[in-house]
Formats: sequence, structure tokens, C-alpha cells
Amino acid sequence: MKAYILDLGLGNLLSLRRGLERAGAEVTILMDTDDKKASEADALVLPGVGGFRDGTAALSKFPAALVEVRRGKPLLGICLGMQLLFTKGFEGGEAAGLDLIKGQVLRLPATVKVPHMGWSSVMKKEGSRLLRDNKDDEFFYFVHSYYCDSFEKEAVSAEFDYGVVSAAAVEKGNIFGTQFHPEKSGAAGQVLLKNFLKEAKR
Repeated sequence: MKAYILDLGLGNLLSLRRGLERAGAEVTILMDTDDKKASEADALVLPGVGGFRDGTAALSKFPAALVEVRRGKPLLGICLGMQLLFTKGFEGGEAAGLDLIKGQVLRLPATVKVPHMGWSSVMKKEGSRLLRDNKDDEFFYFVHSYYCDSFEKEAVSAEFDYGVVSAAAVEKGNIFGTQFHPEKSGAAGQVLLKNFLKEAKR
């Protein structure tokens, strides 16, 4: 299983690489200069930390990878990577996302400490492919200031509550995403990464 991580230049990819390797993947870090090599991958992973606008600008340098995704290649978006799957976001100014899932990315409410940094319980929904081998209400590690407000409720496969109940994970065809960091979530995160790789093989 070849998993290619798209390097947006927005975050340390070492722990993610190690997590995917422990889950059984052969991992390549894909730079924008090697974008066309995305066709060689069995699955793509889109990580990122930071602002939505910066993420869209960096992602625009991977046109071949995005073509592969729209053709059906499995994609896992993590943290900012999940947010970029949505229609639009407002961090750093309004910007258009990939629109693979209808919805918007909004700032967490003023009633809670921002950024949300730490462990939170995730409530998985029945039928989730990404979390099917995870326990109900398992804890995962989050670091973010914005959340995903999905207009496609059927695409939300898990939720969490941090001032507002919102998407912790999404699934839609070949598209998967987690607002939390599975690579920093211990055993629970490893189970999830293995589930993603299993889905990518189907």
C-alpha cells in the first residue's frame, strides 16, 4: 500500500509518516514539484496546520493530485486537511476550498478557550468506515481554532462537542477526513489509520 503525503509546507510530517508506516503503508512525502507522481499512489493524505487561506494557496500547487482525487483515489484529510475538503473557510480571510463536501469552516465560539488543544471524546456514528474498529466515545488529540460546519449531514461520521457540536470525522465515497490528529492519538489513532488503509485497498 503506497500512501503519499502531500507536503503543503504547513506542519511537521514526521509523526504522520511514522504513524502510516506503523499502520502498514509505504510512505512517500510528495512535494509540489513532483505533483504528477500522485498517480503512482494507492492513497493520498492531506495534512496541515494553520490558516485555511494559506492551505488553499499551497494546495493549488498540486493540480495532478487533485485530479486523482476527483477520479476516485482515496484521500484522507487531517486537521486543516479536512477543513480544505469543504466549500469555503474564513481563517485568514474568506477563501474557497475543494468543495468535495458542502459546508463551511468557522471559528470556534468565544465561550471556549481557543485554540482547542488537547484530548476530546469523539462520538462515532453507526456505519462509519473510518472508525469502525474504534470504540464509542474514544478520545483523540485536537489542535485547531476553526471547526467544520457540514451542510451534508450524511457525510459526518463522527462528532465532538467543544462549545459547538461539529464534525470530528467525515466520509463521502473516496473522501475521508478527521479534525483531530490520528498520528498523535496513540492506539486509537493507529486503529483509525489502519482502517483508512483497509478502505483504500477496496
